[in-house]
Order: sequence, then C-alpha cells, then structure tokens
Amino acid sequence: MKHPVDAHVGKRIRHRRWMVGMTQQQLADRVGIKFQQIQKYETGMNRVSASRLFDIAREMDVPVSFFFEGLDAGAASAQASDLLGDKEALELVRAYYTIPEAQRRRLFDLARVLSDSTAA
Repeated sequence: MKHPVDAHVGKRIRHRRWMVGMTQQQLADRVGIKFQQIQKYETGMNRVSASRLFDIAREMDVPVSFFFEGLDAGAASAQASDLLGDKEALELVRAYYTIPEAQRRRLFDLARVLSDSTAA
C-alpha cells in the first residue's frame, strides 16, 4: 500500500520533471538508475531514499524541500496534487511559460475574463 508521503513526493518528482522537460529515461540516466525505478517513485509504489532524493533534486535544480512542499496544506494541497497529476494541465503550464512575458500577461488576463464570464 502506498504511503501518502511517498505518493506526494512522487507527484512532485513527476511535476518537476515535466516542468523542466525531462523524460523519465533522462532523469534515470542522470541519477544512475533504470527508468522503471523513476516510474515507481513517481507513482509512490517505491519510496525514494534520502540520498536518491538528494541526487534527483540536484539534477532537477531544486532543493530537497521542494518535494515536500504542500504536504501539510490540507484540502488545497489535495487539489494541487490532482492538478499536478493531470498531463494536459502540466502541458498547458509548460507551454504557457514558453510564451513571451508580455503576451503571457495578456493571455492570463483573457483566461481570467473568460473564467469570470462562465462563472456568472
């Protein structure tokens, strides 16, 4: 049975890997393991040792604490974790941040207006 902390850490690994545009194979190669092990970490089926988590954090340029962020935030954290598990949402976020800043602000404003009009 998955431990909730292991599942959370795995989701954060997957989230960061997607955000930096890295494949499971690339991450596995960089930390010296098989990509199947990365799959098991990301699903929470296998626990990540402290030393391995340190290596993963180093390769993805984040502090180890990144993988634990939001763990104690309650219901809001659960919603964020669900969003991080949505492949379409992650692709959208990655694409969004490739847009030049001025255009990105305009797109954000448009999305906000559209979401306000559908909520009314």
